[in-house]
Amino acid sequence: MAIFAISDLHLAYGIDKPMDVFGDRWTNYMQRLKDNWEATVGSDDCVIVPGDISWATYIEQAVDDFMFIEALPGKKIISKGNHDYWWTTMSKLSKFLAEHDLKTISFMHNNSLIVEDYIICGCRGWKCPGDDDFTQEDKKIYERELLRLELSLKSIPALKEPSKIIVAMHYPPFNPEGKPSEFVEIMRKYGVVKCLYGHLHGNSYKGAVIGEFQGIEFNLVSADYLSFVPLRVSL
Repeated sequence: MAIFAISDLHLAYGIDKPMDVFGDRWTNYMQRLKDNWEATVGSDDCVIVPGDISWATYIEQAVDDFMFIEALPGKKIISKGNHDYWWTTMSKLSKFLAEHDLKTISFMHNNSLIVEDYIICGCRGWKCPGDDDFTQEDKKIYERELLRLELSLKSIPALKEPSKIIVAMHYPPFNPEGKPSEFVEIMRKYGVVKCLYGHLHGNSYKGAVIGEFQGIEFNLVSADYLSFVPLRVSL
């Protein structure tokens, strides 16, 4: 079994808002994603998808997008991005999965999930201090997301055997100057070994922190950055 990651799918099967308008990199992206996923991920594998899943505004509009995800190989762990307006309470999300017989999808929100000898935690994240136009309202959301990350990490069960912790976020835990935020401090506190994040597109790639930093390996997993091929993140 292997663990993969890819974010920012921006699926548009249920609502007419494809990403092709953002340049050639996104041409025919949903079919390319399907083909590459099927060629890369096995039925026993797991794929972490940290945010910006569907352009749907309401969960009822996202059915076709989730049926698309369900049909792809492997189990999927999905968390929230800034464009996931369809996201609702965990009880409603669980009900949605049951109503549509979506058996390969799990949602991550203030919780943690065990995948063999890894534990997957995370939060959406937010703009970090030092970002352009960081407002008092941003500060409130940022601090709330810090709490959500800590809640997720605190939810890890006591295990006899040590596990490697992967944190999945939508926003990068760095500001545009590459300075670490308090998200990184929390990850270090709990012994996180790997952090996956998305959100960045186009010219924003240049500022991405990729590789080891303060003992944690960071990977950018935006779908367009990965050319729509899920990245293997397990050893």
